Amino acid sequence: MAEIVLFHSAYGLRPAVHRAADRLRAAGHTVHTPDLYEGRTFDELEEGMAYRDEVGNDELLRRAVTAVAPLLPAENGLVYAGFSLGGSLAQNLALADEQARGLLLLHGTSDLREDAATGIPVQLHVAEPDAFESEDWLNTWYLLMTRAGADVEVHRYRGAGHLYTDPELPDHDAEATERTWAAALDFLAELDQQQG
Repeated sequence: MAEIVLFHSAYGLRPAVHRAADRLRAAGHTVHTPDLYEGRTFDELEEGMAYRDEVGNDELLRRAVTAVAPLLPAENGLVYAGFSLGGSLAQNLALADEQARGLLLLHGTSDLREDAATGIPVQLHVAEPDAFESEDWLNTWYLLMTRAGADVEVHRYRGAGHLYTDPELPDHDAEATERTWAAALDFLAELDQQQG
């Protein structure tokens, strides 16, 4: 079973993140859910993004690194995962961790350097279209990730809103959510098989 670090979105560590972690735990995985907002959560995206900007990307990355540090080195490598903003942070940490086992991105990606190198399996779930993840950007991201050596799998959900896995948000799409978690659990099961 995988040891997963699951990072929250710009809304903070909301109930949807805990539910997702519980779903993964029910499948036998160990899941850590760092609170990068230090207890703050938001019901409106604009408020969450304003707080993200107030804290700053560098500080959020520092908090993410600090949260993961006690888990390293992980016996079988960590799986990094995250929602939207959390996906961006997860990607940055996974690419910096030579022992990373996998990367599960929900609703978000991050820039990556031209010289990035990794061999990890990556699974991305994204709405189609997505105001925060444009088609042009996703094509560029895919090319850069595969050029870096990642084994990339992309799942798109036509008509879903950006953060469609959170049932408390207007973006929610129940069918897309179930399809996402079914594919994510299969992805994690494959990582287990590769480990064995």
